Amino acid sequence: MSPAIQLFHCRDSRSFRVLWALEELELPYGLELMQFPPRVFVKGYRDVNPLGTVPAVLVDGQLMTESAAIPHYLATRFGPSDLAVAPHEPGYAAYLNFLHMGEATLTFPQTIHLRYTMLEPPERRVAQAAEDYAQWFGSRLRNAELMLDGDYAAAGRFTMADISVGYAVMLAQSIGLEAQVTPGMAAYLDRLSQRPAFQRAKAAQGSQAGETNPLG
Repeated sequence: MSPAIQLFHCRDSRSFRVLWALEELELPYGLELMQFPPRVFVKGYRDVNPLGTVPAVLVDGQLMTESAAIPHYLATRFGPSDLAVAPHEPGYAAYLNFLHMGEATLTFPQTIHLRYTMLEPPERRVAQAAEDYAQWFGSRLRNAELMLDGDYAAAGRFTMADISVGYAVMLAQSIGLEAQVTPGMAAYLDRLSQRPAFQRAKAAQGSQAGETNPLG
């Protein structure tokens, strides 16, 4: 029996990681496209996800909300899949490291930059904080590039860790942080974006109205 998977998603937000992962695994899923922020515009959404953020995914009725954890969960629950790195493989430590780095180290400073340049009302915007976190992101991304295993994050192949890191690069290019993306990391995202599953995920979310927003 196929799993019952429902993804609640806002266009190009952190939930894109989950949409991309579902397409890579070719799992059947239902997609609920919402206006950002769903906690404001979607009545009853907090009944689905008390945090009010995206992603929210229900897998056979069980809720998950963390965009770096969900792809790994999907690959391991519905695997085996080469999209996850197994504990016995040499690349396992790097895989887990990059899986979490994409969110905790790379996406986090971008959310601060975005908040203090676009999301807060003009009187609450803080240019210095925004610039500091832009530089923080750029420094972390340059150092992450040095840790890649060839063309990929870990194990010499495309994995869910690349979805985590690749989304962070994609986000940077969409919120005015292009200058912080090195040519090497821009090429990395370009390689990832040629994958059929990436392109299917982009097509699945269509041209939903609303700003790109990682805050969920």
